[in-house]
This record gives sequence, structure tokens and C-alpha cells, in this order.
Amino acid sequence: MSKCEISSPPNSNAEIAFQQPLPSLIPFVPVLKGGGEESAVRQALQVLRTDRQLNDLEPLLAFFASFVLETPLVQQIMRWDMAVLRESPWYQEILQQGMQQGMQQGMLSGIALGLELKFGTQGLQLMPEIRQIEDITRLEAIQSAIKTATNLDEMRQIYR
Repeated sequence: MSKCEISSPPNSNAEIAFQQPLPSLIPFVPVLKGGGEESAVRQALQVLRTDRQLNDLEPLLAFFASFVLETPLVQQIMRWDMAVLRESPWYQEILQQGMQQGMQQGMLSGIALGLELKFGTQGLQLMPEIRQIEDITRLEAIQSAIKTATNLDEMRQIYR
């Protein structure tokens, strides 16, 4: 088997990506017809690692490989060190966004519970408007206001 051959059906899209002078297609091999096999992903990785200009496309290959292979296998193929990944700006951005969304969801759940306990089911009528708020500080203010508000109009004044 030559360097540019893969063990996929003849004329598959993945095979064409390896044979044609289109190196920018290599990261997409896992999602091309005939490219969802471990051997195809390994070959695509080898091609990326041997070309300095394509080296930066390795995370993109891993991203597409994760659609067709199990994550532990993708990590094994890539031989990624999770400590190195955790230090990458990309990982940090994803982690921060996840934490932000988690905090927002937690605040919204707490607000809904507080509104229902204090004002009954009528309090839950405010939730569609409150769910539109993404600012954690505003959500914290709403949650705190539940303790002192005496009616729903006072609650509305907090976030409008």
C-alpha cells in the first residue's frame, strides 16, 4: 500500500482526498464517504504531521473524527496529552463558555424555584423574560430581589 492509499472502497471520497493534490481536504477525511474508519483517520493524521503547513489542522481532524469514532480512540490516535490541551487558549475558551452556561442555568433554576415558592405559579410567568437574560450579575440581582419583593411588579422592575 502506498503512502496515499487507504483501505476504503475504491472511488470513495476519502480516497480521492488522499490521491488528489488537495491537502486542505485531509482534516475532513473522517466525514467523507469511506473515511470514517480508524485506519483512514490514522493515515490522515500521518499526512498532516508530515507537512509543516498542515500541522495546525490536526485539531480539525480530531474534531471531525469525533463524529465517527469514540472520543477515547480519537485521543489515542492523536496521542494528545490532556495537560497540554488544557493549557491551550481554545480549551480555555470552551471551558469558560461551559462554566458561564452552567452558572446561567443554575441561576435560572434557582430563580424559577424562588419565584414559585414566593409567588406560586404566577411567579413562573416571569421566567420567559428572565430566561432571555445572559448577564450573571443581573440574574444574581433578580435572585436576591425575590427575598424582598412583595409582588411581581417589583420583580419586573429589577430586570427591565
